[in-house]
Amino acid sequence: MKPKEIESLINKLLIEIGEDPQREGLSETPKRVAQSYKFLMSGYGKDIKKILNDAIFKEKYDEMVLVKNIDFYSICEHHMLPFYGKVHIAYIPNGKIVGLSKIPRIVEVFARRLQVQERMTQQIADTLNNFLEPQGVAVVSEAFHMCMMMRGVEKQNSSATASAMHGIFKEDARTRSEFLNLIATQNL
Repeated sequence: MKPKEIESLINKLLIEIGEDPQREGLSETPKRVAQSYKFLMSGYGKDIKKILNDAIFKEKYDEMVLVKNIDFYSICEHHMLPFYGKVHIAYIPNGKIVGLSKIPRIVEVFARRLQVQERMTQQIADTLNNFLEPQGVAVVSEAFHMCMMMRGVEKQNSSATASAMHGIFKEDARTRSEFLNLIATQNL
């Protein structure tokens, strides 16, 4: 990212919407927005291999591993407004497991980009499937979209759910049902 160019663009945007970018409350806004975008779009500069950082281990475990209620924040590529929610991820190992802390980090890589919820959900599932080669992977994301809440239909209480399934989660209704029942249960 080029922060000075983003600052210039935000300055021009403020003028175009009828604001004075030099007034007290806005004079630092272009700089703050550039810093914010650097953080919010940091997923573009992340390498999954480095994130995993040798945290894939050989293990003979073959039952479901589930990490649920992973918070995420992303930016919708259609209106550049936030969407946010939770991701639930399960996989059934096939000789390899991953350090549990790496799973939310994978979510973060894909959430910190201009996104659509459906693609983000699929990217998370595909990544785990490719690196772990498990018996199956399941990912469900649930999100609130500011583009639906603040503009357009203005439905503040509507949420969206997307899922991506690989392997046994896609092929076996019982395994898929177990996953869906587990993510529906309350937290500890």
